[in-house]
Amino acid sequence: MTDEEIQEIGDQIVRVVKTIYDPEIPVDIYELGLIYDVFVNDEKEAKILMTLTSPNCPVAESLPREVEDKVKSLPNIIDCEVEITFDPTWTQEMMSEEAKLELGML
Repeated sequence: MTDEEIQEIGDQIVRVVKTIYDPEIPVDIYELGLIYDVFVNDEKEAKILMTLTSPNCPVAESLPREVEDKVKSLPNIIDCEVEITFDPTWTQEMMSEEAKLELGML
């Protein structure tokens, strides 16, 4: 695959991730800053490095599965793995300006 094709698949992944919302905060997980990185290889496998708002997050089991399932539903993706990390720990500073505006923090 070309770099352009990989970039396009990465953009598609970001678009689908933006349809997933944190159940406690009315902002999508991408704008919340929970997605740290998205990788796509030549075999059309995706790996997403993400965090949760806290280690005790009530959706710690279901949210990563939802991300995997939605990304796997993309026609250009054969497989997806989500890795959860708490390094660095998520803070409100990781939210986009859009998220902060939505939550009345600006």
